[in-house]
This record gives sequence, C-alpha cells and structure tokens, in this order.
Amino acid sequence: MQELRERAAALLADGTVDRVLGWRAGDMPWNPEPAYFETQESLRDFVYDGFCGANLSKYMIEASKLDGKTLVCLKPCDTYSFNQLLKEHRVDRDKAYIIGVGCRGKLDMEKIRAHGIKGIRTIRGAGIEEDEKTLSIDTIYGQKSISYEDAMLSRCHVCKGKEHRIFDEQLGTSKETQDADRFAEVERIEAMSPEERFAFFQKELSKCIRCNACRNVCPACSCRKCVFDSTKFDSAQKANSDSFEEKMFHIIRAFHVAGRCTDCGECSRVCPQGIPLHLFNRKFIKDIDVFYGEYQAGADAESKGPLTSYTIEDVEPGIVGERG
Repeated sequence: MQELRERAAALLADGTVDRVLGWRAGDMPWNPEPAYFETQESLRDFVYDGFCGANLSKYMIEASKLDGKTLVCLKPCDTYSFNQLLKEHRVDRDKAYIIGVGCRGKLDMEKIRAHGIKGIRTIRGAGIEEDEKTLSIDTIYGQKSISYEDAMLSRCHVCKGKEHRIFDEQLGTSKETQDADRFAEVERIEAMSPEERFAFFQKELSKCIRCNACRNVCPACSCRKCVFDSTKFDSAQKANSDSFEEKMFHIIRAFHVAGRCTDCGECSRVCPQGIPLHLFNRKFIKDIDVFYGEYQAGADAESKGPLTSYTIEDVEPGIVGERG
C-alpha cells in the first residue's frame, strides 16, 4: 500500500494527474470507502487492503466530466467494467490514468461474522503486501482466526482472472483465487421445478427495501435519469413485500444490463439484505454464452456485444422459448 500511496503522490506532484480516486478508511478499519484525494497530504488517509472491494470504475463517469486527469486504482475485475464503460462512451479514456492494482481476493465481513466471530477490534493479515493465509482477529472475547480463503467474497471464488484488461501502469502482485464453477449456482436453480424457482426468488426478493444500492453501485446502470425514480408510479417507493413491485424492479434491471454486465458482483456485495442479485445477471451471461457463443463483457473496449449486433446465425425466439 505504501508503494501505491507514494506513486499517487508523485503523479500528483508532477501534475500528471489532478486527483486520485481510491479508498480511505471508513468508520471501521474493515469498512473502507471510495474517495477522491486532491493533495499529497490528503493521501495520508489512503488505504488499500483486502477489504477494498468497491469497484471504482463507475465513479469515473463523473470524474470524466472534471477538468484534468484522474488517477484511478482498478483491480483486475474492475478493468472489465471500465472497458465496458469505454465501449458505451460513458467514460473518457484521456481523462483517466489507470493504475492496475494487485489483488489476492477481497474479504467479506459477513462471512467472517458467519463463522461466529463477533465483537471485532482489529484484523491482521488483510494487507495487500502480505501473503498471510490466515486472518488473525482480536475480539472482545479473545483471539480468533479464519483462513483468508474462507473469508473471501463469493465472487472472488469464481474470479475471471488476475489480468488487468486496461492500465497505464501496474503496481502490486495478484493471486489466482478461482476455485469454483462460475455457473454452479445458476445450474442449481435451473434444476429446480418452476414452482421451486418461483418460491426461491419470491423469498429472496421480498427482502428488498428498495434502497437502490444495487443500481447505484452498478457500472452497467449508468443512465443519467432512471425510470424507477419517477414519481408518476409506485415504483419510486417500496411496495408491500407480497406485491410484484420489487420483483419487477430487479427483473427489469437485469434485462437492462443483459449482455453488458461484466459480473463484477457489486450488486450482491452492497445489498444490505444479502439478496444474491448477481444470480439474475449470471443467468443471462450463461444463456448468452449458450445462444450466441462465449462472450465476456468488458474483455476489450472495441468488440460489439452479442445483443447489439446481428448475424444470420442468431438464435430464433422460438428456440429460446423451447428451451424454457
């Protein structure tokens, strides 16, 4: 982290960039938040460790409108989102100085708590420079520990790879974390009967409180004005949990990002209700791979998406219907 902080300070000092987009400590050491740093002195608050899971690419939409260039720290998975935003002309490449930062998987406090670890004071072993396989946790009940792997975000277990797809320079090393099948969860739900699938999503989506965190954090949700903010119909408010409203919101949003979602997993990471929202998007990704050939949104900034280009070999609607 010190090397990254020093490099950011140097780029600020020589005028290469006008600001730095990174992370600063939040209310707790394990709750860092995205932040801009405009002076070398302010970089004292800059942090980067295993808890910096936020994808900063979306913040570059607004940063691209500012004068000067913004240094942005992007993990390997974040660069897919930045590429997709470039493809959609939502960010300005000339306004960005990208440092591809190393990643050995990001940590999930909920997984740590799920192991019965409460009353946490400090956590050691989460530093990006460290190669600790175990997190040492000091709690009011004594010392606890959990393996780094067991504390990782679920998305890191199906990581797309530790190769930065776009960058100006790279700092830090990355560690492969993929140890699970990306579509295993989707296939488990596909194997359910229609009634079981409906009940599963009815239960999950009924938890929605319409805080809009998923939409606000999603790089693919980049509309300047969202239809769901309209005061002309009830979707602007949270409806009763037995209504169709919350299902409509998430299903429409999933269709909106189909073919454009990079599977960054931010929607599920920020959901305060723990709804596995990434499953909708991953289902679309899986079906696109089947019907149109394997495609990874954001792998580059030039290729056309399968749903925005036509070929004579495109799947017919009737075939999709038969697949059910």
